[in-house]
Amino acid sequence: MRRIISLNRDWRYISDYKQEYLRTEYNDEICEIVNIPHANKTLPFNYTKEKDYQFVSFYQKDIFIPKEYRDQNIFIKFEGVMTYAKVFLNGEYLGEHKGGYTGFEILLNSAVKFEANNTLSVVVDSTERADIPPFGDKIDYLTYGGIYREVELKVVDKVFIENIFAKPTDVLEDKKRVDVDIAIANSEAATAVIPIAVTLKDGDRVIEEKSIDYSLSGKLEEVISLELENLEDIELWDIDNPKLYQLEVELRSLDKDQRRIGFRTAEFKAEGFYLNGEKVKIKGMNRHQSYPYVGYAMPERIQKKDADILKDFLRLNLVRTSHYPQSKHFLDRCDEIGLLVFEELPGWQHIGDDEWKEVAKENIREMIKRDFNRPSIILWGVRINESADDHDFYIDTNRIAKELDPTRQTGGVRCITDSELLEDVYTFNDFILGNGETILREQEEVTGLSKKVPYLVTEYSGHMYPTRRYDTEERQTEHTLRHYKILNQGNLDDYISGVIGWCAFDYNTHRDFGSEDRICYHGVMDIFRIPKFAAYVYHSQVSPEVETVLEPITVWTRGERSEAIINPLVIATNCDKVNFYYGDELYGTYYPDDQKFKALEYPPIIIEDFGSQWGKTWQDAKFIGYYNGVEVINKKLSCESYLADIEVVADDYQLNSGDWDATRVVIKAVDNQNNQLKFYNGIVELEITGVGEIIGPKLTTLHGGSLSTWLKTSGAAGKIELKVKVEDHIKQIEIDVV
Repeated sequence: MRRIISLNRDWRYISDYKQEYLRTEYNDEICEIVNIPHANKTLPFNYTKEKDYQFVSFYQKDIFIPKEYRDQNIFIKFEGVMTYAKVFLNGEYLGEHKGGYTGFEILLNSAVKFEANNTLSVVVDSTERADIPPFGDKIDYLTYGGIYREVELKVVDKVFIENIFAKPTDVLEDKKRVDVDIAIANSEAATAVIPIAVTLKDGDRVIEEKSIDYSLSGKLEEVISLELENLEDIELWDIDNPKLYQLEVELRSLDKDQRRIGFRTAEFKAEGFYLNGEKVKIKGMNRHQSYPYVGYAMPERIQKKDADILKDFLRLNLVRTSHYPQSKHFLDRCDEIGLLVFEELPGWQHIGDDEWKEVAKENIREMIKRDFNRPSIILWGVRINESADDHDFYIDTNRIAKELDPTRQTGGVRCITDSELLEDVYTFNDFILGNGETILREQEEVTGLSKKVPYLVTEYSGHMYPTRRYDTEERQTEHTLRHYKILNQGNLDDYISGVIGWCAFDYNTHRDFGSEDRICYHGVMDIFRIPKFAAYVYHSQVSPEVETVLEPITVWTRGERSEAIINPLVIATNCDKVNFYYGDELYGTYYPDDQKFKALEYPPIIIEDFGSQWGKTWQDAKFIGYYNGVEVINKKLSCESYLADIEVVADDYQLNSGDWDATRVVIKAVDNQNNQLKFYNGIVELEITGVGEIIGPKLTTLHGGSLSTWLKTSGAAGKIELKVKVEDHIKQIEIDVV
């Protein structure tokens, strides 16, 4: 039966490559011991030079293979290696893979030594090779390097389950069905009768099962199709109730595998997007999978945390995996929490030659075959982001997607108008806001068609108004209002399926893009996942029964804005009304602006009658929010902020030993009203003891009053203690590693 063995610990790493490294005895004196996921180079969080990680490196690990595996197929499986990998076992070349965003497997059998240590070697080329997407021209993001996703050994019988595709059908009927395609690999072309069982389960409860005896035809690969019918009392998977089931497939005495599935329908129509037959307005963000210091190389917990931030803090219902397939852990979490996904092939604007296109097509195959069971994924992106039309290439990419997965629609993100529509959904990056009064374009103006088609806005804002978390209040106010305007406009137009903002988090980029410090400040949260004011546009779009939100978009100092006038004073809130006190006096009662933002469930409150108070003593401000006539929240802003304390909060206080685990720690400087100091850049001293280490520097500074760091485990169980010092303020936290 199948065995899956983690190979993430204790690799030998050398930050260059020479042919002689393949000789095992050569490397012990010059290598560094690392764990996977691994970045080939640790980088500063800004002023990053892309050439610093663009080199060829070398990874090596010893694997003991017992004699019990002698009659088995032994695969090495990589989830992601950036960008080109050549794999050797015991010095023998076994295979290669082009593309850093999709996983691959290589059969080891021909070079295995049983009852002995086998030396696995991987040559990793992290340069921007013109034969591999997304490279060949400029790209507006960094790709980093290394074996940055997990590695495992897969041991299976000579006849084994290669893949499973479970297709729920009749989903909206009382009696549902699952059509199951089982891809069988028959590596020795055997002819035999094998019992096959398919079981649908809800936890430990068996819902339905079916068994057959199947005669292998002697082909190396074949697909067996089975149906589970008349399924009753099945819950649908949706945004608010993401119900998952387990589908198990067993080749009796040979192999067993399973997939998580959900029962749902998802369809883009000309009049909008429909989930389970109900119209849903998409509200999403684009996400890059990068982090400070280590680029893409973060483990499962950190990947999943991003999904939680998008769903629980930003209140989104969709994420676009810009511009490539992302970690299986991130997508697992999207399945679990009901976050819809638009997943797309790797690429950015550039289309290469025929060899390049073949790699892109293979990337699509790898993406879809990995992820076609996921209920969260509602759209395949089969067009290079913002590329020109290429009829033959995109005919092929659509064909591949439809052949592999006829259950989902395709989209292709473009920034050009009058583009040839070969996909099911016209997906378009609309950056018109800022070029006049238009907020979003009419779709016929974009498509050049005389009829409505399924239509989705896939990027907005972003580079049109980059904003730092510590930018001026005027800029942050405008940034916030732009996000309000586009959300509102998207809701007003019934023929727009929804809007996906650019982007969730700031990210590092090439020298041709971004700010002077090589960061694109396009997010509603910064690179450390700390919210900017604009994040509260999204955070406030939730019922007060779930959480009350009241966030004035101000640092509350008279001289912060031009002419010392705090107008307009925008409040992101879901309250029915807000009382604004200036000093101890009630200045006024204000209500959500449902005239300018009539399509938002929770419009902002905009105060436009508060003057400069120039020449008068500046006073504290107090905002009291009401829901159903009852005070539910209040916030006080100090007229003389100073560093009163620091806050140190970890996302998790229990981590796992074994393969390395990690958690984020957020450090904030707060004033006398416990509000974050928006412009404080004090020195931070970090001291760690126990079974962990800090990702990034131990001596750093706050950025606009806050900073995140990440703590990683060493592999052992025990405790991690972190002491944080800012000026004379000291805080300590303790994390258990079990």
